[in-house]
Amino acid sequence: MVDLAGRDDELRVALEDLRMNRWLATRDMLLRTYGDWPLRTARSQVLAVGAGDGAAVAAWLKEEPNNPDALMMWARVLTRQAVRALRKGLHAELLRRAGGIARDACWEAVRRWPEDPVPWVCLLDLAKLPLDARYLDPFFKQRRHGWGKAPDPSLFPGPWPLLDEVNRRDPGSREAYHRMREYVAAHLSGGLAVDFSRWVASHAPDGSALLVLPLYAFVADYQRQHGNGQGGALKFWTTARVGHHARQARDDWFYRVPAHARSRLSLLDLNHLAYALVTCGETGANLVFEEIGPHATSGPWMQVSASLGRDWQTEYRRLRGAAFRQGARYR
Repeated sequence: MVDLAGRDDELRVALEDLRMNRWLATRDMLLRTYGDWPLRTARSQVLAVGAGDGAAVAAWLKEEPNNPDALMMWARVLTRQAVRALRKGLHAELLRRAGGIARDACWEAVRRWPEDPVPWVCLLDLAKLPLDARYLDPFFKQRRHGWGKAPDPSLFPGPWPLLDEVNRRDPGSREAYHRMREYVAAHLSGGLAVDFSRWVASHAPDGSALLVLPLYAFVADYQRQHGNGQGGALKFWTTARVGHHARQARDDWFYRVPAHARSRLSLLDLNHLAYALVTCGETGANLVFEEIGPHATSGPWMQVSASLGRDWQTEYRRLRGAAFRQGARYR
């Protein structure tokens, strides 16, 4: 079983409490994230997964109805439930109802603490659902039609106002751009999601986790092309564009972060980078695997292994071994 908390021991304690329907550890931990928006966003995302049906968060909100963290976590839980309903293929009317309840919780969290970027990230996540844009976008009335224009004419109309709201509070929010990528894939096409991710990476500063974004888009694109069990993995992952973004993520993200600060890097990002480097035949994957340590994540290994009919954990160990052997040759 994959450890949701990874290397975050404080988060692990809070998750254990949530599983026992206790919320005090979550409340105390979130208090310490004020002003550290990337940490707050990442921890609250994992907490929403650990909260399951949200019973502990509901109890917390009942006890402290004006607590901004409780309101934010309730928005997180309801948003996750609505998006899961979308993935399960629930009827459109049920989806609109679940999405509307989650949307209202997001707006309540926004009103309680306008500076918090997390409710805006949730609203951006809800954009995947069949909800009218006017109920998500606070500036809808200033335009005649639909969503706002993209910041680049080569891109598409979409929930850019919501992304802008997140960026005003937490510039370059990792999760927000992933939610935008998911919106593009769901409502437009996988190819446009790749184009969007590459555009984001081309504007991302050194050290930004957004440099890893194209690697996620490539995994989704691979699933779309080869998820039916057809081969082609080697050919797909050894293309020039995949190699370019694997090297860029390695050189301008992973290598730019000092070793003592790498414990805060997303384990999902590290696992995506490790996979890309190994399959591209690039160097440095052994160092990424060393940073991952015992904290493998199911993605991207599960997505790419399923099309090959292989167990993802076995595939992970196989490619990790190959990376360490390659690293030893370059010492």
